[in-house]
Amino acid sequence: MSKFVDRAFSQKLERTEAEANASSVMARKKLFPRSGSEWKDFQGTYAMYDGVDSPLTQTFGLGLFEDDCEKSLKQIESFFQQHGAPIVHEVSPLADADLINLLHIRGYRPIEYSSVLYRDLSDHKYETVSTDLDITVRQMYEGEEGVWAQTSALGWSQGAGQDETGLRESMYQFAKIIACSQGVRTFLAEIDCEPIATAALYVFGNIALIAGDSTIFDGRNRGAQNVLLKARLNVALASGCNTIMMTTVPGSQSQRNAEKNGFRLAYTRTKWLKECP
Repeated sequence: MSKFVDRAFSQKLERTEAEANASSVMARKKLFPRSGSEWKDFQGTYAMYDGVDSPLTQTFGLGLFEDDCEKSLKQIESFFQQHGAPIVHEVSPLADADLINLLHIRGYRPIEYSSVLYRDLSDHKYETVSTDLDITVRQMYEGEEGVWAQTSALGWSQGAGQDETGLRESMYQFAKIIACSQGVRTFLAEIDCEPIATAALYVFGNIALIAGDSTIFDGRNRGAQNVLLKARLNVALASGCNTIMMTTVPGSQSQRNAEKNGFRLAYTRTKWLKECP
């Protein structure tokens, strides 16, 4: 069973990811008060500043909610310019049709795509979370934010090359922010009580968002992420969600794995960039 992907459904998906990212921005502000992190709602479009180089510094929902895109766009541009940050918009193909031309006129250029996938949970049944590989999955205990962040950072940075150490340090900070975000449920996969993989789930209303997937090198290709996915599907269902979503790079292994587990492609977004003067 699948939903009809129209503008109203896109509004729900984009707002869910926007809420998740806004929660992370506020977590950084709490952990690092001098960061200047903040977010604002411009007629339904969430604009977030999380640092000049942060992937969270962008907007969600542009062209989906507001009556006057040009007015909102000017206000949003001012918000990012005040922070000295590039202006980035993640735009749904179901946004206002005039938005693309407006972005061109105002000096934006497309820089990448992202796939938004979803799974209807109305026919989902609780699954037994187990494997034949002695992998156990549990939700993170209070006070384990550092363990979760360390495992996540290790998985994300391994194989990065000469800058692996520097990347691990920056990813640790980013993962710590995720672990401390409001509305997030964090999970650990372990073998013999040693963490090998992490995952996260944001729940807002009746839609859940999958994020935070990371597996350390020695734990890869053992089915940890499949078990973590089952655990999150069960938690989303228990939380009253009727839809679970995720975003991936188009055509990636992550998208293939998602489709094997019942996810469908909702649409492909375009990311637009305008450098700060």
